[in-house]
Amino acid sequence: MKSIKKIAAVAMAAVICLGLLTSCAGSSDVADNSIVIWTSGEDYKNQYYLDELEKKFPDYVFTMEYMNSSTIAAKVLEEGENCSCDIILSEEYGYLYKCEDYLAELTDFDFSVFLDDIVPANHKFTPEVKNGGCVIFNPAVLESKGVEKPSSYQDLLDPKYEGLISMPSPASSGTGYMFLRQLTNEWGEDEAFKYFEDFSKNVLQYTSSGSGPVNALVQGEAGIGLGMISQAVTEIKEGVNLEIVFFEEGAPYSMYGNAVLASSADRECVMEAFNYLATDLCKGDNELYFPDQIFKDYIPDVEGFPKNVDYGNMSNDTLDEKERLLAKWTFS
Repeated sequence: MKSIKKIAAVAMAAVICLGLLTSCAGSSDVADNSIVIWTSGEDYKNQYYLDELEKKFPDYVFTMEYMNSSTIAAKVLEEGENCSCDIILSEEYGYLYKCEDYLAELTDFDFSVFLDDIVPANHKFTPEVKNGGCVIFNPAVLESKGVEKPSSYQDLLDPKYEGLISMPSPASSGTGYMFLRQLTNEWGEDEAFKYFEDFSKNVLQYTSSGSGPVNALVQGEAGIGLGMISQAVTEIKEGVNLEIVFFEEGAPYSMYGNAVLASSADRECVMEAFNYLATDLCKGDNELYFPDQIFKDYIPDVEGFPKNVDYGNMSNDTLDEKERLLAKWTFS
């Protein structure tokens, strides 16, 4: 859901655009310098990117529009070569692959700065976020219920945790899906789905967004949450008593990237803005909001963020596989 801050950011871009229509030498120049960005990122990230782009390129007119990942992909496929978007920001890899026929090949971009295993083979989008997941406890809630902290996924099946667990729904949240994807890889599909059938009996709520479980922990509604490392760290830094743990299977993760529409690749202003966004601003985002390492020579040193995270098996994380698994998901 858009926050007031995000709506204000988009409104501000529109006001700037109107102002330039009257202040520039000619209205045709405005069209040449207008850049439309579609993003599935969080409000605070979108505000960061928009503010920094406007500082760096005061003569360009940026319009940033929020949509969820599936809507961005659907609009790109619908509009095709006449897509009204210039740059895609923070979109799931699976959806970017689905849209690859309409994305520019980034032949002049230096992909060597990123970790090799997260660079897309087609070189049509750049890594932006590695969104790591974890299990999070609210110790006060667990203590008030007289239960100890679980130490494995299997422990979460114990009836004593009934109503104490919150997880994002894989059907509506990429964060939720990454837990399903990982356990399917680790245990096999049949065992993973049998697990979630039993696990669901203890779930207080399958939230619609990835941030829902941590919010429930902060509010004391849940004692255990499956959520994002970065969000949990942010809350801990703000003084909330939460604990981050990783079970034996390691941390699940999902990848998000940035792309240029092929129809906009010949516009100098678009490519100039994209190269800045995909390097400098991406590194800033990596430090400020999502500190999982993505650059070879840069490991964010963020207070409270776990060191040497052991990431789990996220192979076969394709959109086709996601759609197939979600067709079987009936628990939320």
